[in-house]
Amino acid sequence: MQSPDGDVFDCVLSHLQPAFDHPLLKGHKPLRPKSNETSGTEEIIAESFQQWHDSGGSCPEGTVPIRRTTEKDVLRANKLRRFGKKPIRHLRRDSSGNGHEVCNYHYQSLTHSIRGEQYYGAKAKLNVWAPKVTDPYEFSLSQIWVISGSFENDLNTIEAGWQVSPELYGDSYPRFFTYWTTDAYQATGCYNLLCSGFVQTNNKIAIGAAISPRSSYRGRQFDIGLMVWKDPKHGHWWLEFGSGLLVGYWPAFLFSHLRSHASMVQFGGEIVNSRSTGAHTYTQMGSGHFAGEGFGKSSYFRNLQTVDWDNNLLPLNSMHLQADHPNCYDVRQGRNTVWGTYFYYGGPGRNIRCP
Repeated sequence: MQSPDGDVFDCVLSHLQPAFDHPLLKGHKPLRPKSNETSGTEEIIAESFQQWHDSGGSCPEGTVPIRRTTEKDVLRANKLRRFGKKPIRHLRRDSSGNGHEVCNYHYQSLTHSIRGEQYYGAKAKLNVWAPKVTDPYEFSLSQIWVISGSFENDLNTIEAGWQVSPELYGDSYPRFFTYWTTDAYQATGCYNLLCSGFVQTNNKIAIGAAISPRSSYRGRQFDIGLMVWKDPKHGHWWLEFGSGLLVGYWPAFLFSHLRSHASMVQFGGEIVNSRSTGAHTYTQMGSGHFAGEGFGKSSYFRNLQTVDWDNNLLPLNSMHLQADHPNCYDVRQGRNTVWGTYFYYGGPGRNIRCP
């Protein structure tokens, strides 16, 4: 099927998807999805979905939609051997667990972090925008991180959210994405289904597909619901999109530290500042506007929750708020009875206070 944005999606037999190239999955079949048994109610503003549905709906039962990788996709990669992977980072743990720099790439983050306990998942509603990315090798994303291990070579992460990445997709649309690594982004893991790992079970959701509609400044707002949670029976980490649609799972055997539980959860935005012009990038985060502008102008996360060992959804109580460069991108949190714990975040990048 061809999407209005030019993407082509192939309906691939479930047991022939890339995950089953993994030696430990050869000969297996995808697990049958079931309800995650967590509970919680939320007010819906307006829910974004996926643009490829405009071309025909979904794949037949027993198959999963996979975005076709083209020659142009591969040739856009900065380094062919790193196609589908985040650039390697030299990580350091500081007071927030953030702040990453590698070569001339600087990752700038705005996050709510909680850590120090055992976590079995996380859930939030993410406001969807189309921030401007001004360099072909930069990106802008908003995501949930589920993390375990030290911030050395054994870091395990599960990540899901939306991103604008001209290098990976060849356009400026916000797209639903996943990521995972077990060695701090060095050799393991990848985006979406570009390596063996994540097992997709849903025939209606396409990972890597453009999200539509998007929010507009002073206009209508749209968000997507995401949840990552650990199945207590098999130990796998499941991903839920929207209103209860199970997308698939990361098998527990992929991980070392995350095989048992997570020790940190983060919610927030991130951009790459390549400084290709010698100055800070103009790449936007979120809506491209600072947190203080509020609803309809600044991007938000709302209804932030974690999952405990018994699959209960719990509100967030204690968090660490982190903005790497608040003159470029900032963050402001709040709490009310409808949105629970929430925060506004983002910014324009380079400006008079962010040279």
